[in-house]
Amino acid sequence: MQIAKHRTSFALDEDTVDRLRRLARRWRVSQAEVVRRAVRIAEDHANDQAYSVAERLDAYRAARRLDAAEADRYLDQVSHDRADWTRRHDSA
Repeated sequence: MQIAKHRTSFALDEDTVDRLRRLARRWRVSQAEVVRRAVRIAEDHANDQAYSVAERLDAYRAARRLDAAEADRYLDQVSHDRADWTRRHDSA
């Protein structure tokens, strides 16, 4: 078990609290450990999804359904959109 380095408060709805408590009982761990595991699982899932997108782009290229220039334009647009989103949300 990890030593807590940060204390955080969350406002959760009743359904989420019930789920959190059930998982803590089922796994025989603290509610904080349930949150740590859930965050780890969510991040792994997000990484898997990102990897799958890259794999799909490669498959499109291999099938000649997407050429390199078109893929590069798409990736440039995604990068631009993410930077724009970050600028808008960081200034809020």
